[in-house]
Amino acid sequence: MIPGPTLRVQPGDLLRVNLINDLPPNRTELPLDTDLPHHFNTTNVHVHGMHVSPSGDADNIFRSMEPGQSYEVAIDVPDDHPRGTYWYHPHHHGSADVQISSGMAGALIVEGDFAGVPEIADAVERVLILNEVMFDYLGTIEVYDTLWPEAAPRFISINGQREPNIRLRPGEVQRWRIVQAAHESNLRLALDDHLLHPIAYDGIPRSRIEGLESLVIAPGQRADVLVQAGTPGAYELRAIANDQGYPSPTGLLAHVVVEGEPVTMSLPATLPESPLAPIADDEITGTRTITFSAIEPEVPAAATYQEFADLIDGRRFEPDRVDQTIRLGAVEEWTVVNDDTSDHVFHIHTNPFQVMAVNDEPVSETLWRDTVIVPRQGSITFRSRFLDFTGKTVLHCHMMNHEELGMMQLIEFIG
Repeated sequence: MIPGPTLRVQPGDLLRVNLINDLPPNRTELPLDTDLPHHFNTTNVHVHGMHVSPSGDADNIFRSMEPGQSYEVAIDVPDDHPRGTYWYHPHHHGSADVQISSGMAGALIVEGDFAGVPEIADAVERVLILNEVMFDYLGTIEVYDTLWPEAAPRFISINGQREPNIRLRPGEVQRWRIVQAAHESNLRLALDDHLLHPIAYDGIPRSRIEGLESLVIAPGQRADVLVQAGTPGAYELRAIANDQGYPSPTGLLAHVVVEGEPVTMSLPATLPESPLAPIADDEITGTRTITFSAIEPEVPAAATYQEFADLIDGRRFEPDRVDQTIRLGAVEEWTVVNDDTSDHVFHIHTNPFQVMAVNDEPVSETLWRDTVIVPRQGSITFRSRFLDFTGKTVLHCHMMNHEELGMMQLIEFIG
């Protein structure tokens, strides 16, 4: 099925998954350069945004799960884990992009967020997974060149469907848990004659509620949105024009049909306090700066993917090189600089972060995320508490073709 099943857990649960790799054998040997896409049928699983162990049989993205084998995954969800919208997807370096583009993703809900807000708790909940589907003329992905050129056939699906119908009654409030699982593209979402009311980003409740005419959501991000239906009729949920250094995809995503007997519902006036406390200046124990950049051939449109390289601090990913060592209990402020001419999408595993500034301009609200757009020729600044878990994991660009071509670093949390 596309997408995969929605998994629902409570804080304190032990989530056990038996992952069966029923893909066919890989057709080639492991390449010498593993920063080129390879072994499309080797997989694993990452629970994106979850504050859980990155080691052993848990959220360990260094495991290689080979075709024809089955593997046990065991995720201990902490008792105090924030409740909200997360997701799971493959993260094996070399095959993750192909597999996510093929629909291998699903939602993971830590239940109980907004339970005390009746306007949200009483709303119908929909999980909407956006997937940027890409394939060749046979409907397959046998070589990475299928994904690389901007002109490759692609469309945006919602829960594996093209342009599905979403139905509401006049006056009804629905909660849409939107998971952005696209290959590389930011999407600016808009719904005809309706406002979108985000109540949480990346599983963490916002500090305020407001109505937006459009909402930009990047690969890896989640947005929990309230939608209140207007008068009866047919409306379009669309991706509208957006500049990420090149045009983001546009077009119809879903038909929203408002029909039936009206209901009386309302939007909440306020949102509850975030489960994560803001990070004060006097908590900071250290600072870091990392830089995203890219090497491109002189005529990119005529080049093959092997001629590109995506870098962090001037280097491509090496699975045996630790790039960042972080002591458990550290509270740090990081600046991520983007020297490229297009936007990138920063994601770090295990610990969420509080966004402080974009292009050195302080943000206007306390905003917790695990995935954030780093504007071209610009920067983001964030603070994070590195808590609870030791072990090795990664930070990377969540435009998955960039991750595959080297825009990733190995980090190690030490006690």
